[in-house]
Amino acid sequence: MSFIDIRNISKSYGDLSVLNQLSLTIQEHDVVTLIGPSGSGKSTLLRCINGLEPIASGEILVHGERITGPGVDINVLRRNIGIVFQGYNLFPHMTVLENITLAPIQVLKLSKKEAEEKALALLSRFNLAEKAKEYPDRMSGGQQQRVAIVRALAMDPMVLLLDEITSALDPELVSEVLNIVRDVAAEGMTMLLATHEMGFAKEVSSKVCFLCDGTVCEEGTPEQIFGDPQKDRTRAFLRSIREAKRI
Repeated sequence: MSFIDIRNISKSYGDLSVLNQLSLTIQEHDVVTLIGPSGSGKSTLLRCINGLEPIASGEILVHGERITGPGVDINVLRRNIGIVFQGYNLFPHMTVLENITLAPIQVLKLSKKEAEEKALALLSRFNLAEKAKEYPDRMSGGQQQRVAIVRALAMDPMVLLLDEITSALDPELVSEVLNIVRDVAAEGMTMLLATHEMGFAKEVSSKVCFLCDGTVCEEGTPEQIFGDPQKDRTRAFLRSIREAKRI
């Protein structure tokens, strides 16, 4: 049984079809990277998995349990499936520590002491301990994004979704965010990420999926997709990426 089983899901916004009978399977501890042109459905797919967007048809299962459609407890879903966006979405009026401990206290019902100990351990692990009492607007974009990842990890998710988490960052800040993702991947977290960082996708992924026209047009290992793509659309996309010196 697949850890995540996405079966023929479709999603439209009015007359615009964004996901079109998309299917994908993900095994536990996989790091699956979604690549493809803008508008191919990468971000929408992540939002559907997290329950932020309803699907029109099809279904998504995690550990054999349906997480889409009527009767799904959306709070349990989001407790188990964390998501980090390109916009950090930190609360500006809260310190880093308060941002990280809010959900564990309110949702996991941890005591303030337990939540803070857990948050400080995560911050120390990722070299952010000195930022615990800072406010987000006093930190760099890279630091804020790393805190956003720590906030998601503080909920002990089964799956972590990362939506173009480096696209809003200056180039010199990208590596510090990607390093934290490498560490989390190395520890076995099941992850699904959309990215334009092709070199990173080649390095960290167990599977790469090329999306076009709202579906998975081609998937395989990084070696297969980047070294010997089989579909014309995949080859054309990677050619444009190389010409832009993005890989």
